[in-house]
Amino acid sequence: MTRSQPSRASKRPASRLRPARSTLTQPPHPPIDDSALRPLIDRIGDAHVKARLEIETHRDHQLFGQGRLFFNLENWLTAPPIVRTALQLAGLYGRARREANRVLVRENIVASPRLPAAFDGFTILHISDLHVDLSEAALRHLISFVGDLDYDICVLTGDYRGKTYGPYQRATEGVGELRARLRDPVYGVLGNHDSIRMTPALEAMGIRMMFNECDVITRGDDSIYIAGVDDPHFYLADDIPKVASQIPMDAFSILLSHTPETYAEAAEHNFDLMLSGHTHGGQLCLPGGYAIKLEAVLPRHMGNGAWRHEGMSGYTSVGVGTSLLPVRLNCPPEVTLHRLKRTG
Repeated sequence: MTRSQPSRASKRPASRLRPARSTLTQPPHPPIDDSALRPLIDRIGDAHVKARLEIETHRDHQLFGQGRLFFNLENWLTAPPIVRTALQLAGLYGRARREANRVLVRENIVASPRLPAAFDGFTILHISDLHVDLSEAALRHLISFVGDLDYDICVLTGDYRGKTYGPYQRATEGVGELRARLRDPVYGVLGNHDSIRMTPALEAMGIRMMFNECDVITRGDDSIYIAGVDDPHFYLADDIPKVASQIPMDAFSILLSHTPETYAEAAEHNFDLMLSGHTHGGQLCLPGGYAIKLEAVLPRHMGNGAWRHEGMSGYTSVGVGTSLLPVRLNCPPEVTLHRLKRTG
């Protein structure tokens, strides 16, 4: 028996990939003439790819009215010089640059009585928000030690590119340099900074990119499920009911989602663990790590680190890279080793 719709109806329709609010009627999509995307189209359908490309082509740098936030700060061209000047005037710019370059390794224990015995101690390396072309020094530091970490699978929760639009070749090159140091298997999803046109290059380097899809991981007679959804923040491209319907009710399941903003829907569909990024933990925080702004619609305690909602465990990575500028305050970059523990 697989997971059907939750007992209480979802507030949002199952398929929600759509352009921003507009009074204009968009013309019908012509066929996609892109041989590089053909394998992906054959796998997930051309409707999803066309709709995402429509937003990428016409709205990826939109400031107002696209996605979950009315105002998209990351698309405001004046934001970087304002942030830089404020830090310089406060005498904190040098410190913020240095903090952004040193990636920490954190550990998180995920305990569950639903975890199969064969997966007790199973470890997931969680890497998020690389923003390669904006955070080269952080990437270099990560590459210097990631090959020494001990884990069973690696997951990437999106935002490989620095900006939300524009060239992405350096981003995929940087991910490729990191991928060469990672052990198989590696799973990934796209974030709001990423183009779906990056997918062929990411998959060619051996990353299993997931678009509202799931895979089974087996150890002996036991199995767990790992699922991934397309970006729920800017592109509204996630379809949690669809991916949940592919997972047996009694199976332990992990959801990869670029942003944790869909936490309630994920819990309603009985996911055991949700791994996300997107918020950068605030990136520029007050002493004690208190985020000034999270750029997400969610409870503040879900913006950084481990949290729980109903029966679901969650973790929001502050990420490796940065947006706007390569600066951080009281919020150092991280990768996380999640160790699964069977209880009961």
